[in-house]
Amino acid sequence: MKRDMSRREFSLAAGLGFGALGTALGQQAPARRLKFGHTGITWRAPEDAIADIGRLGFWGFEPFGNVLEQWESREGGMGALLEKNNLPLISAYCGTTLQDPTKRADEVAKLVRWGNIIKKYGGTTVVIGPGGRGRNYDFKAAKDNIVASLNEICKQLADIGMIGALHQHTGTEVELHDEVYAVLESVDAKYVRFGPDVGQLQKGGSDPVQVLKDFLPLIRHVHFKDYNGGPYWTNYCPLGFGKVDLHAVLDVLESQPELKIAMVELDSGGRPPYTPLQTATMAKEYLSNLGYTFRS
Repeated sequence: MKRDMSRREFSLAAGLGFGALGTALGQQAPARRLKFGHTGITWRAPEDAIADIGRLGFWGFEPFGNVLEQWESREGGMGALLEKNNLPLISAYCGTTLQDPTKRADEVAKLVRWGNIIKKYGGTTVVIGPGGRGRNYDFKAAKDNIVASLNEICKQLADIGMIGALHQHTGTEVELHDEVYAVLESVDAKYVRFGPDVGQLQKGGSDPVQVLKDFLPLIRHVHFKDYNGGPYWTNYCPLGFGKVDLHAVLDVLESQPELKIAMVELDSGGRPPYTPLQTATMAKEYLSNLGYTFRS
């Protein structure tokens, strides 16, 4: 059953705070290891995203790779804005075509270029977003090229000291349960890492908890997102209002010591009833109630 967030629920959460509500119910939040940053997709402009995310005390920021590069034409690049708001850069979401071998060299060069910019501002991870499926997409025919592209991209990123993490995504070359497993079971695990989006896994028909367990050794990055199939935020929703078993997800992630930070994400779209700042505040309160800390 779909569960849409009502204005009454939001008012309760925003007024009391998830942390205060949990305390009122006598719950004791356990100590947690992971830190949480936030991606910028919900906001219209990076300036607004960085200001809000920094003000709320999240531990880092993730923009799109092409946006990060565009900012290089400004004095100080995006790094100057991040420094002003005391917000570290962690990663960037970098879209690329994986199935076309004629474009591989150019795509590898692009992601390495973006990787160098991420590294320049202290980030560690290139989140590899597969390209669109296109009409008459045939995964079986495309698989070998997808694997070869991922191996080459991640090897060259490793050569510059960066992590390359595959981010499965609905509507792309790597979306469905069997596609995720086929690719991750075939790549060179010396170089290729996994950066799952738990909301996208749920939307794509997978069990996020099981996928995380099955590929835990490869996980170095995560988009922590909830999904309810509703009309806003491209079918996603603020944390705790959807179908993803977020508590079980966190239990699995906490067991991967090489994962230091996860990124909260909520998409844009559908004229949502709440602002990006409001939903990010809700995410912070939700996580605070579970024992996660934020910068003061």
